[in-house]
Amino acid sequence: MAASGKDPAERKLILLFYREAETDKYFKYDRYLKRILRPLYERTHRRQKKTGFAVSFDLLKRALRHQGFDVRVNDYRLARKYPKHPVGLVGYPVLLENWGLPNPALLGPSLYDHPMLAPRLMEDERFKTYLVLAQWTRDMFEPVYGDACVRWHAGIDTQFWADTSEHHKDIDFLIYDKIRWDHDRLCAELLEPIERSLAARGMRTLLLRYKYHDHATYRHALARSRAMLFLCEHETQGLAYQEALASNVPVLAWDNGYWRDPLWREVSDEMIPASSVPFFSPECGGRFRDIGDFETALSRFLKELPGMRPRDYVINNLSMRQSAEIYARNYFKLLEGGAAQ
Repeated sequence: MAASGKDPAERKLILLFYREAETDKYFKYDRYLKRILRPLYERTHRRQKKTGFAVSFDLLKRALRHQGFDVRVNDYRLARKYPKHPVGLVGYPVLLENWGLPNPALLGPSLYDHPMLAPRLMEDERFKTYLVLAQWTRDMFEPVYGDACVRWHAGIDTQFWADTSEHHKDIDFLIYDKIRWDHDRLCAELLEPIERSLAARGMRTLLLRYKYHDHATYRHALARSRAMLFLCEHETQGLAYQEALASNVPVLAWDNGYWRDPLWREVSDEMIPASSVPFFSPECGGRFRDIGDFETALSRFLKELPGMRPRDYVINNLSMRQSAEIYARNYFKLLEGGAAQ
């Protein structure tokens, strides 16, 4: 294989590198014991088994391979053999520690939560492009990383997440609890009042909490549900609510408007705008800012519910094909020595 970018095989080769963050939880070096025990643990429980980063990475690999690309993962030997061929670095910042390959690199998605955690990152001549997901994250990263920022999305598999609109619906609202911080307080101030409001209207509900279910449970719940209530402080993409949209289940989302990660106080003097449903349109559902806004938003949502077709939005805006094309275009631009686009 040549290193010029003109070889057809080279134009199909995508070298991806991914590494999960590992920490000791109970005692020193127990992360190595967890590697051994994890397969057994995953066979004996029904909780989510992958991080959001891992799911996004799997979707990227699948999308690229489905479009005919030769995707290699963590092939350091091949990358060293062809030092001018691009590499894609995905996952946690630990991947960048002592990064020694000279190849031009496409960074992201994932890696850093805020650019001020690594403000000089893109000064490294090897690092050419930084992928972000939501528009609000691009607005956050662009002042620091500049034109290196490019928007990308993980593609939603609309065959796996099939249209459920013709299924028998015995649940009015699937309530998806992905509240990350101050859970007890927000349960009392947000979730429980919502449950009482729905009960007062005679609505049938089912509550699922993030990380306490698996895909099979979630798919079955979506098939039974007319709509979903999505409770999350913010999302960079939001695969769970998009899987609901792909299933043709409209979403009413708590969208408070700000990045609520406690990290914000360390990197900014002002609260940072954000969204819990960054890929969204009226055909997908509705939003409310706080509990005071909920009743009005709920009434509007229920009135418009029969005409909503959220699956169409996913097909038109979040497809696997589009995901692969955006990534490949920016990846192979580095082979030509060009800028991101």
